[in-house]
Amino acid sequence: MSVSPDLSAEDAGPHWPEIRAWLQAHPQTLLDDRSLLEEIGLKPHGRNVVEFGRAALTRLEAAAEREADARKRIEAVARANFAAQTQTHVAALDLMEARSPSDLARRLDAVAQGRFGLAGAVIALEKPGLVPFGWKSLESGGVDRLLGEHGLTWLGPNFDGLGLFGPTAEEVRSVALIRMTPAFPGSDPARPAICAFGSSEADGFTPTMGCELVAFIARVVERTAERWPLLS
Repeated sequence: MSVSPDLSAEDAGPHWPEIRAWLQAHPQTLLDDRSLLEEIGLKPHGRNVVEFGRAALTRLEAAAEREADARKRIEAVARANFAAQTQTHVAALDLMEARSPSDLARRLDAVAQGRFGLAGAVIALEKPGLVPFGWKSLESGGVDRLLGEHGLTWLGPNFDGLGLFGPTAEEVRSVALIRMTPAFPGSDPARPAICAFGSSEADGFTPTMGCELVAFIARVVERTAERWPLLS
């Protein structure tokens, strides 16, 4: 006659290796206890057959929930990207309607704030030579000092000495700098310039972030600026 282990002993309590060994030696005891099987999520089907339906269903439901969450995240990113692209295209149309270099600078700052929620945006042009009203001026070689001799873009935290955002500089915590070389009618050669965007958020622009949209806006600014000669 087999004797079940004393699982209620106060000195040590049950140990899983002992319980497991006992169940292996007396499997029918567990199979015959239908209420216990149902409590732990198992469903008996005849002798020596146990259906893991409830447990399997729980795992499937958990996997389906994980997939649904991942799909929602992907859809949210896709919607955000689509909205950003739409705003970029509308901003390009706004910029192309500019009627002068100063109007272009004003429109760039307006679309940066109104359409992208940024602290502002400016155009900076290297001297020597005339600098349009509303643009920032840089000393000769200033673009290379900010971006590097062959650098095209720079995204990251705002830094001392940038000096492009004027009264709003204290609000700007991260920046995107895009190199431009507009060729103004009657001017030879093209002059180095920068299209600068400022964000009030520290992670608004980071080195690991793609810059395709701001680079596109900078190209629109560059080509639009080439409509007008620089006049004294």
